[in-house]
Amino acid sequence: MAMAANTLSFSPISLPSSQSPNTKRNQASPSLPSSSSIYGCKLSIVLSNSSRFVPKYRCSTSVTVTSSLPSAVKREGVSSEKIPKWSARSIRSFAMAELEARKLKYPNTGTESLLMGILVEGTSTAAKFLRANGITLFKVREETVNLLGRSDLYIFSAEHPPLTEPAQRVLDWAINEKMKSGDSGEITTAYLLLGIWSEKDSAGQQILATLGFNDEKAKEVAKSMNEDVNLSFK
Repeated sequence: MAMAANTLSFSPISLPSSQSPNTKRNQASPSLPSSSSIYGCKLSIVLSNSSRFVPKYRCSTSVTVTSSLPSAVKREGVSSEKIPKWSARSIRSFAMAELEARKLKYPNTGTESLLMGILVEGTSTAAKFLRANGITLFKVREETVNLLGRSDLYIFSAEHPPLTEPAQRVLDWAINEKMKSGDSGEITTAYLLLGIWSEKDSAGQQILATLGFNDEKAKEVAKSMNEDVNLSFK
């Protein structure tokens, strides 16, 4: 016994002898074709083209890295070949600094964030020097909160929190010092660290001093200002 197309019944139905058993089923209907018998129920599903699953969201991740950071240094009359480029570690440290500012919900990226960014990146000679002298990310973060306080929990920082004036001067100091040196290499994180230390009374400089950094240690860092260039970066 067979059933007519697109019907559901609980009693057997006989097909007339004049009706062809190969009668075409109507597939244009959006309903689900089904057939049943007195002994059980059999359900078949036909998906039309309009019912194909299409993902609503497509996820893609892309990262863009540039060779420069925000700077107010005037470079008129300087050829592009002589303009120093930031090292990959410096760029990543800056990106981590912005992230740390956002984590603490600060509206700006300050010198304290630049210091944390160096430690988060962690692979530079500057970061290794800081850790070897007991200056860790957790200590810097704790001192930052003690000095600047916590931000309002309902405030959300921008994706790229703008630099504070002291933080901008740190970047400018690093570029100027590199250009003065006459070295053709990249601007390493050591320049960032020494730039923070040179910005007296800034949050980053105060935190460094609280954790034991001093002028003697700054001189030690200065001896290896260009070593990051020779290290592989991944």
